[in-house]
Amino acid sequence: MNNIARERQALGLTQEQLAQLFGWRQSRISNYENGTRNPGLPECRLIVQKLNELGRSCTLDSVFPPVGGD
Repeated sequence: MNNIARERQALGLTQEQLAQLFGWRQSRISNYENGTRNPGLPECRLIVQKLNELGRSCTLDSVFPPVGGD
């Protein structure tokens, strides 16, 4: 699972507003948030970069936590 929704909501953005920043459809953000679709590493990096540009202080691992890490 990822934390895109939490970070997006903390910024007061809708899925549509965030999607527009990337030139994506709202459904793509929805699919990423609910786990129907997993973003690739380049998309993950873009999302984190944009969230930080918008005022959040997040990392790749905070938005996309590693699975089952030891």
